[in-house]
Amino acid sequence: MKNILISFCATAALFIMFSCHDRLDRPAENRTFEEAIDYSNTSEMDAPLIGAYAAFQSRGWEQFPLISVRGDDVNNGGLGDQQPFADTDKFRYDKGYWMYNSLWQTMYSDIIDGNAAKEQIDLYAEQATGSNPAAQYKAEIDVLNAYLLFNIARVWSDVFIPETSNPSDLLTAEVKPKTEVMQYIADQMNAAIPLLPDMRPNQRTDLPGGVTKHTALAVKALANLELENYQGVADATSQIINSGLFKLYPDYYQLFKKPGELSDENLLQFQYSDFDQGTGTQITYLTAFFGPQKWEPKVEGINGGWGFYEPSLKYIKFMLDRGDRERLVTSVLFTPRGIEEIKKDPNYADLPDWVSNETPSGDVILDYARALFASGKHYLPSDQITPGRKSWANAQNMKVIRYAEILLMHAEALTRGATSTAITADAAVNLVRERAGMTPLSGVTSAQVLDEKLAELGMEWGIRYYDMLRTENYDELSYGGRDFSADKAYLPYPQAQVDVLPGLSK
Repeated sequence: MKNILISFCATAALFIMFSCHDRLDRPAENRTFEEAIDYSNTSEMDAPLIGAYAAFQSRGWEQFPLISVRGDDVNNGGLGDQQPFADTDKFRYDKGYWMYNSLWQTMYSDIIDGNAAKEQIDLYAEQATGSNPAAQYKAEIDVLNAYLLFNIARVWSDVFIPETSNPSDLLTAEVKPKTEVMQYIADQMNAAIPLLPDMRPNQRTDLPGGVTKHTALAVKALANLELENYQGVADATSQIINSGLFKLYPDYYQLFKKPGELSDENLLQFQYSDFDQGTGTQITYLTAFFGPQKWEPKVEGINGGWGFYEPSLKYIKFMLDRGDRERLVTSVLFTPRGIEEIKKDPNYADLPDWVSNETPSGDVILDYARALFASGKHYLPSDQITPGRKSWANAQNMKVIRYAEILLMHAEALTRGATSTAITADAAVNLVRERAGMTPLSGVTSAQVLDEKLAELGMEWGIRYYDMLRTENYDELSYGGRDFSADKAYLPYPQAQVDVLPGLSK
């Protein structure tokens, strides 16, 4: 991996497959805007949009774990491999580490490419007669860009807001405070919302799973949560809830497997595919990072993973204390060695039978050196992997924003003084608990909502870590020998970017 200045190829549009769309069922192909393009052929106006989706979903394997690893729900796994990643988990930062630069570089590159795609859409629109979808397409890209910028700001706090397709503009730009970045995102979503389809992502027939009005509302709610504008959170989540379009997928375990793809719960997800073919072209995320190194799959021949992403013992004990069976069994893959480690604590010497190294799907997780546990949310049962494919969790979709998170954000906002006529905090929390087989609560508090978010959203997108930062629950992050303090909340700017972007040195 090269530590280089943000690479920019705004002229590249990568076509990606979304199901049920004849133009998108072709394998991925490259095309450059510098070629002679007939902008009067407005039937091709969606090409830049599809390129923006492709860039958005083409995330490097290192990005999700780097965003997520500092929470008390997750540990790094490893024995010296990627030591700066392990150090990051313990709040010891190396600004020269390639992972930091990769996350910064690729997310900013994709935002700038998205801005370029909007300019290409405008060129098509100039040639169009009558009404055309240019405004909607550009609004979709704004939502994708907003989610990328949201993550950049959560990781680094004060960052650039790229508003053009010219990367050299960053050479003279100044970083904006995190609060200003989040307000910018919320304002962008306000502008996008009326231009987007009023439906669930899985109801779109042109791009199933694509952005809708409710995706934009969800991103707006996330930005307002970071701003601690709880009425803004309640207003945005209320619109999603009142739409009546979304519901929780009934089976929490299968939600993260093939049956849960494009369910009514998903507001945004990364979609991948092997085209139901055992060989040949596929578009996928390298999920091997999360998997155990050794296992006995029910379907022989499927490879294990790398073992770098481990649910924490603290999280597991938290879930055991709650009797939160379904979500724990879904979220954690147990090894025999891991089960014995739990039992070393006298309070957990007698574990329930369902704590097992055999998954509900019949795959058996074995001991391996790097970790005691692996993430069940990044696991596909071997019998759900397309015959002929051998990679861990091959072509598994990755959930980004779920209706469960909307309900819990809504509940937290109400417990912190916001008002809404959509649904009470108790009702929102209990919908999520009911799906998990948990008893209902009455008079829920903010602390209880945060606990419910940990149980429901553990291992997902660093949600727990950023909740603890926002609420200044720093003691929760000082566990297992870690020593967290407020000055460690954000990563340092990557040295490779400091060297070339003057705004990062001020």
